[in-house]
Amino acid sequence: MIKDRGKTQRQFYIISSITLFVLMVAAICIGRYTIAPLDVFYALVNPDAVTDPTIPVVVQEVRLPRVVLAVVVGAGIAVSGAALQAIFGNPLVSGEILGVSSGASFGAALGIITISSTLGTQALAIVFGFLAMYLTYIIARRQGRVTVLMLVLAGIITSSVFGSGVSLLKYFADSQNELPAITFWLMGSLASASTDTIMRTIPSILIALIFIYKYRWQLNLLSLDEHEAISLGINVRKMRVIIIFFTTVIIAAAVSIAGVISFVGLVVPHFTRMIVGTDNKHLVPASMLMGAIFLLITDTLARSVTGSEIPLSILSSLLGVPFFIYLLRRTGGIWDD
Repeated sequence: MIKDRGKTQRQFYIISSITLFVLMVAAICIGRYTIAPLDVFYALVNPDAVTDPTIPVVVQEVRLPRVVLAVVVGAGIAVSGAALQAIFGNPLVSGEILGVSSGASFGAALGIITISSTLGTQALAIVFGFLAMYLTYIIARRQGRVTVLMLVLAGIITSSVFGSGVSLLKYFADSQNELPAITFWLMGSLASASTDTIMRTIPSILIALIFIYKYRWQLNLLSLDEHEAISLGINVRKMRVIIIFFTTVIIAAAVSIAGVISFVGLVVPHFTRMIVGTDNKHLVPASMLMGAIFLLITDTLARSVTGSEIPLSILSSLLGVPFFIYLLRRTGGIWDD
């Protein structure tokens, strides 16, 4: 059984890596302005060799940044979901549980109304994402301890507070410009992808991913009973704070640039767990690959299916909900090695 699982994992890494590469090339080619794969290659390697001067511009300044952003954001959200599910010992946990998404959404909505600057809006989203995480931690702390149950309940409270704040901002927003901008942004989009946004956003997500990957061994122990983990020499409180901090970095950065994207952090780890097992040694890197693939497919469909771009959360929900129902019906919510 162990040998079969190892073989399955190796096959998964090979197939998913090839699939991701093919999808990245296809995503650059596909769109309202179709580009041949050979022209994409020349546009990246030798732009002067391309006969149509618009192709290098479209490839380098529009589609390549968007593809890179989709891959990194998708990988980040999926890994954050897998990590939170491990430390909470609950397969239904995702990034929204700490209130970070709601806090970041409030910050972005506030930025759209008060600053009207992309950079300022992203900065406020990140600040309020961390503020939401801090409030969740403060509310959950009782007698110097933070239990998983209290953290989940505190996250629900924080999400409700910031969700109400977003509704209030939408109520007072200008119905001609600000309200449509807030509504569309909250539904998720990678339309703002550019070299500048990548340089501002991706480094923080990549650093957080590296740290979570480094601690993937300890995630297995954190999923055990707290007393068992302590007896094995793990500082449970410290590890939980570290993982929650880096998942907050990923979620806040992702929301600041792409808005709220539903179901990636919930569905992708479930699907991946069915293939590679529950061992976070393999689940974390596998979730990176599957998250990148899922969001890349979703974003490509969002910008190419119709004449106007479809918000990501709509498509991710349409793709994720039926698939999640299928997973629950097939497994009963239980994933065993």
